[in-house]
Parts: sequence; structure tokens; C-alpha cells
Amino acid sequence: MPRPRGNNIFRRSPTRVPFFVPNITAKDKKVIINSLGKPLLTDGPKLREFERLFAKFTGAKFAIGVSNGTSALFLSLNALKLKKGDEVIIPDETFVATANAVLHTGATPVLADTEDASYNISIDSIKKNITAKTKVILPVHIAGKACNIKKIQKLAKSNDLLVVEDCAHAIGASIENKHVGTFGECGCFSFYPTKNITTIEGGMVITNSKKIAKEIQSSRNHGLTKSLSQRFSRGKPWDYDVITPGYNYRLDEIRSVLGINQLKRIKKLNLRRRNACKFYNTRLNDIKGIQTPILSGKDDDVNHLYMIRVKEDFEITRDELFFNLLKNGIRTSLHYKPLHKFTAYKKFAKIHSSLKNTEKLYREIISLPLFPDITKEEQNHVIKCIKKYEK
Repeated sequence: MPRPRGNNIFRRSPTRVPFFVPNITAKDKKVIINSLGKPLLTDGPKLREFERLFAKFTGAKFAIGVSNGTSALFLSLNALKLKKGDEVIIPDETFVATANAVLHTGATPVLADTEDASYNISIDSIKKNITAKTKVILPVHIAGKACNIKKIQKLAKSNDLLVVEDCAHAIGASIENKHVGTFGECGCFSFYPTKNITTIEGGMVITNSKKIAKEIQSSRNHGLTKSLSQRFSRGKPWDYDVITPGYNYRLDEIRSVLGINQLKRIKKLNLRRRNACKFYNTRLNDIKGIQTPILSGKDDDVNHLYMIRVKEDFEITRDELFFNLLKNGIRTSLHYKPLHKFTAYKKFAKIHSSLKNTEKLYREIISLPLFPDITKEEQNHVIKCIKKYEK
């Protein structure tokens, strides 16, 4: 597929290898155009179909489509009746949405350290952060690699805590044929353009709790007791109740049809990511000072990101590598700046124990270009530009 070339909206340098290009096919575009001709453009039959298919794909009893991954997190936590003074343990190594969702419930995010190898939340750090105020553990399956959710589930149960999984990076990831997001009370997914499937913006909550599902279904739609199609299909359209002051977090029909179409090829898209990661690993593994990620090659890793670490014995620093790659038309990123580095979370979050691993990761990690349609030519250009600094 064609790549964006030349100077672009980011205005830093010509792009030879973009960081990410969404896999949008001619059929994706066709179903979107067709959906625009339907009489119901939001909260309609295609959303229900997408929810049904996503529930089947993940093995969950219920799936609720929402406006984005952040609203999926917020609505899930809100359904657990968190309040001011409650604490939710989250990884320091995650996007700010995880912390923001906690704060918007009135609860306090508590920042836990990561494992050095997997970059996922550390079990030992979770243990150190549990207090009398802890109500929820919110792990993130970072970079598409499933965290040690079974141990987290066991730890939560022994401490009478709830679990909400942030699965934004992990569509398709499973442990022993059990999809991530089905271990805790809720699993929260994002369909942002860089994710393994996209609806441009959009998200999904999965749960096996009928009570939680009904709460979220109502909350996403202003707390109304009837959906739009239900209100106009029989009786008086205005004959509904509002049982809670809810939110406008619906997923529309246009994005739902795109999600349905993308979900049909999720396994193929994830396989392409896996192969691209393996290609990087085989050519970067032996470079002194570059630490490549551990790739399980199994269903517990859907390869959302390809993150290397630039160690002290590499010829140049991580920041220098970033700018040198940029000069060569290669766009990279960093996942993530630790939460404790941000002004907002210095003020509103809590830190009960050391964050030494996230401190170290922040100095070393860099995410290389990765997307299903990346070519060997593009990857070789990235590899060549890194090898140039090999000692």
C-alpha cells in the first residue's frame, strides 16, 4: 500500500519509514460508505453486531461498545462504585489514560513498578502497594504481551480486591486459550488507529457480569433505560427513564462496521506483526548495546509494539539514536514516559514503593516502526541505520 511521502503534518523531516500506517482496505472503505446510507447512524444494529462478534471472539458473556479505550476504563471502574479515598494500583509504565480513568472516578491511582524483562506490572510491586484503601488492581498488557494476570488474579482474590484489565494493546492475546480481559471483572480495549484493529476512535468493555454489563450499557448512554432503536421501534419514543446521570460514550454505526470488518482479519494482522518483530530480532539481536524484546511466539503476545533498549555500551544514547533515525526519515516513538514524571500525577497519584525499573526503562527504551504492512525494505533501512553505530 502507498506510504505517506515527503514533508507531512508533523513538519520535522521527510518520512521514509512511518512509525505506523493503519491497515485500511478498499472493503473497509466500502462498508463505511454503505453505512452512511442507513437511517440509523449511531447506537444501532451494527453496534449490536460488533458487540456480539467481539464477545464471541474473546469468549466473554458481554461486550459493550464505547467511544474509546479511556471511556471503557472509566465506565468499568465507575461500575465498581469507586469513591474518593479508594486506591487503584496501576503500572507506572502506561499511557496517561489509565491514570486519568481512575482519577475521574474520584479514586487515587497508586503507581507500581514494572518487571525488567517484560515491561509489565511487577507482582512484587503490587504486593508492596496494597493498603487498607486499595480496592482495584488495574494491570496493563503492555505492548501486546499478556502480563502475569493469573498471579494478579490470585493476589487480588486473597486480598479481597477487584481486577480491571487494560487490554488496549492486546486484542487477540490469550493465556491457555483464555482471552485477556476475561480474567478480571472487566477487560477494556481501544481501537485507536495504531491498535491491532482500528475503528479510528472507539473502545470495548468485556465482562462476564450481567450486572456490570447493564450498568455500563446504561451509563454510556446518559443513564437511559432504552437505546435509540428501542425507543423508536415501539410505543412512545419519550417513554423511558434515566436511572443514573450517565455519559455520552456511545459507539456509532460507522465505526462499528469498520470494527466488524477489521475483526474478520485480526489473526492475519497479528501474524504480520509477529513476523515483522521476528525479522527485527534476527537482525538486531547481536548488536552490542542493543537489547531486543523477548518474543514468545505464542498467543500471549500479539506484538503491538517493538521496543528495543539502548544500553550504556551502545555507541550513542537513546535520544541521539532517536534524532539520527529521524534524520534518516525513520519515525520512532517511546512507550512510555513514566506517569510519575508528569506534573498532574506528582500531585494526584501516590507512590508507596520504588519505581527503579521504570526509571531505567525511560532512559533506554525506544519503539521502532511496526505495522502489518511494513515492508522488508523499510525494516532493512531501520536496521541499517542502527547498525551504523555498532561498535
